[in-house]
Amino acid sequence: MLNSINSITSIAFKAFIFLLIFSVFAHGNPTPKPSIYWSDGDSGRIDGVKFRLANIDAPETGRIGQRSGAKCLEEVELGKQAKAFVISLTNDANLNILKNYGEDRYDRLVIDLSVNGEDISTIGTRKGFYKSWKHKNGRSVEKKPSWCNGK
Repeated sequence: MLNSINSITSIAFKAFIFLLIFSVFAHGNPTPKPSIYWSDGDSGRIDGVKFRLANIDAPETGRIGQRSGAKCLEEVELGKQAKAFVISLTNDANLNILKNYGEDRYDRLVIDLSVNGEDISTIGTRKGFYKSWKHKNGRSVEKKPSWCNGK
């Protein structure tokens, strides 16, 4: 029971800090823009808080054969392109959390994030860097997209 309360408290605290950072920034106060780091095309850190974009998948950049790595050389290359795309898109941009779904099993906040008023996932999907990968209550409800052999 205590672990459950600690977990809920931790999630609530992280969400509060994350939303506070963005609400101050979004209202035009003269505070510095949050620092964003992309570890790959769909996840990273904002001011040190781990996050993942919700309901989309970007190609993996990890080594082929790693547990969560790429499945083929094509995916590694597409993953590098997806990461370069999202870095360029968010560099010196106005960012805003549209929705916070809570934490995933890796303690990352799962979010919908906008850049200059447009949803990043929508832009990335339109440009071919992301594919839909729906989740409900932290569990995938469809098969993870393939990035190999043009699938």
